[in-house]
Amino acid sequence: MRSQGQVRFIKISSRVQIAFAAIAVGATSFWVVSLGAMGVTQYLAQSERTELLDREAKVASAESRVTAYRDDLDAVADDLGSRQEFIERMTEAHLGILPDEASEDTVTDSSEETQKAVEKIGLSIPEARGLAELEARQLAYVERLTRYADQRSQRASAALKQLGLNPKNLLASVNDRSAMGGPVDSDGEIDPRFVRLGLSLARMDALERGLAGVPQYQPAAAGMVSSSYGYRRDPFTRRAAFHSGLDYKGHTGAAIRAAAAGTVVFVGRKGGYGNLIEVRHDNGLTTRYAHLSGFKVKVGQKVVAGQHIGAMGSTGRSTGPHLHFEVRQGGKPLNPRAILEKAPNVLKEIRGRDAALAS
Repeated sequence: MRSQGQVRFIKISSRVQIAFAAIAVGATSFWVVSLGAMGVTQYLAQSERTELLDREAKVASAESRVTAYRDDLDAVADDLGSRQEFIERMTEAHLGILPDEASEDTVTDSSEETQKAVEKIGLSIPEARGLAELEARQLAYVERLTRYADQRSQRASAALKQLGLNPKNLLASVNDRSAMGGPVDSDGEIDPRFVRLGLSLARMDALERGLAGVPQYQPAAAGMVSSSYGYRRDPFTRRAAFHSGLDYKGHTGAAIRAAAAGTVVFVGRKGGYGNLIEVRHDNGLTTRYAHLSGFKVKVGQKVVAGQHIGAMGSTGRSTGPHLHFEVRQGGKPLNPRAILEKAPNVLKEIRGRDAALAS
């Protein structure tokens, strides 16, 4: 190193050089392995989708349905009855009222094949034409319901990304096809279109539950934020220190409310937090409400956004009555202000679209 006309030398021992080389090799290997894992995951997901669509197209064959009707008309009637019950349960449980239009092409359109089946069955077995037409209407409804669920999933996924959350983290438990159900036909098989419907509805539920768990409700009076997220001067040490949440100034006993729907996982005293409530949400986030003077919930209780869960206080490491509010993901703090400011507008927009579709 040359400085002010003088040359100085810095010696690095062979041991230090080897350590740096090992770190570099390890980091490179981790990066390569991560890319490989991502590639395999994407390939498997695409393969599953392709396989299911192929099975849908095969089942939609008009010839296969004619054979089924010829073999056992009573069995077909039973199949259609169980399908109808399944469709009604699914619709009531997940959507309420299905909109008239759901045009997103995310599932096989078997309308042409089912119409061919109706015509062939009508010619071959005239007394079964009514059942064939019922089946055609059912399948059209199932496919439309699947498209609608996929549309809502896409909107929920986009909203989560706007809020800085990864939708894939919410779908890890949904891709297990063995968890899906559906009406079993006379051959003991589940029509793949019903399997696909179950997957689409499960994905939609997971993503929309994730949205419901996004902090969207101010836990205390918003205008009373006295300390923000980030580095600040610590009131006790007078030195710069990282502040992992928002502080809401108020009076002892003021109502503290849940910022989002979730499950209470901790109620009690915890170090510098003093009296603390911790709520876990379906999207992997947790929220913490600290320095409380009282509790209105217990561990295991389900709460909704805006629910009164505790009272403001000054317990723990506190200089006066206030609420310390945190949002955490994987144990690491996030900026609550950024989420609380964005979430209401994002959620209002997506709910408005869903209401417009259902009207």
